[in-house]
Amino acid sequence: MLSIISKNAEDTYKLGERLGRLLFPGSIVCLTGDLGAGKTAFAQGIGKGLGVSEHVISPTYTIINEYTSGRIPLYHFDVYRLGSSDEMYELGCDEYLYGDGATVLEWADSVEDVIPAQRLWITIRKLENQDQREIRMEASGLAYENLLKEMEKDENISY
Repeated sequence: MLSIISKNAEDTYKLGERLGRLLFPGSIVCLTGDLGAGKTAFAQGIGKGLGVSEHVISPTYTIINEYTSGRIPLYHFDVYRLGSSDEMYELGCDEYLYGDGATVLEWADSVEDVIPAQRLWITIRKLENQDQREIRMEASGLAYENLLKEMEKDENISY
């Protein structure tokens, strides 16, 4: 597990960007946290790190946005509006979760039973200083454990 304090939205974005540079085909990143915690800013940073040229926006109403301009595709889900995990299957989630891109799921805790066991689980929590966030990353699987080890090597990230 890796816990990082982000001082502001820009730090949250930059941390996502760092992670995006390390993601690999088939990556699954699960984002959880309260409304306004910074999940979308983090996802936008991931897009930047993957080299996505379009502006990454939260797919709140469309549920999923696909970005194919980066080094690997980015499949960005916002499952807040889904009523059940069954709706994830109706969206064809297997094609994304077991595909050739990086899948980022905002509000992942609401469909946890659909998500493969090997994944990176990220919880973003607001701190007393409303600009600061605790970003906790938990790896499940060797590939994600190695990814977190690479994140720890970055001297620009304060822990």
